[in-house]
Amino acid sequence: MRISQWPQDQRPRERLIAYGPKALSDSELLALFLRTGIQGKTAIDLGREVLAHFGSLGKLFSASAADFKEFKGIGPAKIALMQAVLELARRTFSEELRSGPVFNSTEALNKFLLLHFAGQETESFVGLFLDVQNKLIACESMFRGSLTRTSVYPREIVRLAIAHNAAAVIFAHNHPSGRAQPSALDKTLTLELKQLMSVIEVPMLDHIIVCGSKTWSFQEHGLC
Repeated sequence: MRISQWPQDQRPRERLIAYGPKALSDSELLALFLRTGIQGKTAIDLGREVLAHFGSLGKLFSASAADFKEFKGIGPAKIALMQAVLELARRTFSEELRSGPVFNSTEALNKFLLLHFAGQETESFVGLFLDVQNKLIACESMFRGSLTRTSVYPREIVRLAIAHNAAAVIFAHNHPSGRAQPSALDKTLTLELKQLMSVIEVPMLDHIIVCGSKTWSFQEHGLC
């Protein structure tokens, strides 16, 4: 049965209008995004199938065109739209971080980082360079691959801090698999980064770990 033939109070679009987007499940929201299903499957069925395949919304929206080759009904136009939606969300939170001190909106900072790392299957390391009012100047992706003390290059960090005329910096990296908890290496690296930034008089305000839908802050735990 088509969604248009369902009782009105069960249709995703009508439920969203009546109760707001938070009342809908992930698959229902995705159904509104996809708009149509395929023969034998409603848009909600297709949404459930796609979500189950990718495992999370973050991985779904950051997937490439090749990742969708087995799904009928999801062509280049919808894939491009997904990527556009994710980028719009990133830019929305980036604008918020640029408009006021970062720590005035910890929620926006965390959401920005969650979106930045969404779907990434390898570790990467970023620096958020701030001005004298702790507003975001730039977010630079600096290193990819397994994070080790030797893979984080002090010279590159110093170069970018000077290039952006940064007054402070926040570092972040992701744990694609595992927990949003620091390893012994993460703790050692954080201390070394803090010492490095103090040498050039650009304080390191935090080091944040992102894992799935969770974040872990060194500053909040008194380790920064």
